[in-house]
Amino acid sequence: MIRFGLALLWLLHFLPLSVLAALGRGLGLVLYALGRERRNVALTNLRLCFPHWTEEERRKVARRHVQAVARSFVERGILWWSSLERIQRLIRVEGREHVDAMHGQPMIWLAPHFVGLDMGGTRLITEWAGCSMYSRQKDPVVDRVLLRGRTRFITPRLFSRQDGIRPLVRAIREGLPFYYLPDQDLGPRESIFVPFFGVPAATITGLSRLARLAGAVVVPVVTRQLPGGDGYVTTFYPHWRGFPSGDDEADARRMNAFIEQRVLEMPEQYWWLHKRFKTRPPGETRPY
Repeated sequence: MIRFGLALLWLLHFLPLSVLAALGRGLGLVLYALGRERRNVALTNLRLCFPHWTEEERRKVARRHVQAVARSFVERGILWWSSLERIQRLIRVEGREHVDAMHGQPMIWLAPHFVGLDMGGTRLITEWAGCSMYSRQKDPVVDRVLLRGRTRFITPRLFSRQDGIRPLVRAIREGLPFYYLPDQDLGPRESIFVPFFGVPAATITGLSRLARLAGAVVVPVVTRQLPGGDGYVTTFYPHWRGFPSGDDEADARRMNAFIEQRVLEMPEQYWWLHKRFKTRPPGETRPY
């Protein structure tokens, strides 16, 4: 079944993006209707983060979110098999002056979990050598396809969690930007509770720690999925001055506040299918 799915994605990648987008949106409607468990996760997240919305508004955003996720999946074959020219045409980069202004300083690219995350990551390694985390897949065929997709152009340096932090810090110091995704609930270990839309959320402090150890500046980068066949846009933001501050809680609050601002710009594109609030402070029950 997995190999059939990969073959289907390979066939689909030849289609125009407008057709793929329409297929993805249609698939998303089906998945939203059938995927009760994940639909409820998304709705629970939205109820917690946007209590002032009506239930119909939350359902509308949740439905559009599943459509956006499905579209990003249907379009995944573009990353794995399309030409460099097509990828660079469909995913444009804005704000590159914020990277150029760093003049080769060690950098961490803060990349929150929006649906265009993988599109942006692949687009960036067509121009910049960098480093990222990679989790080996159980299915060897899937693992090979994913690994090839990440190393088709400028080969990034990939690390697993088993490698520990030292090789990663060394790579950042050597000038390889680290594409970092630190905004999910990974449990209580190395996390602190800071607000995310006013709700205590277990937030890892790895961004502060890595920036401190590597002497790196943090440059946020967010990829937006555009309507129809317009593709994606990956936007760099100005680097964070005074980060890390020496106060991990203040730094985590700053990160969550930045993500909140981006979510308000495109609420249907943040990864609401993730159980962002599964880890609770002592005495609180899990909402899912």
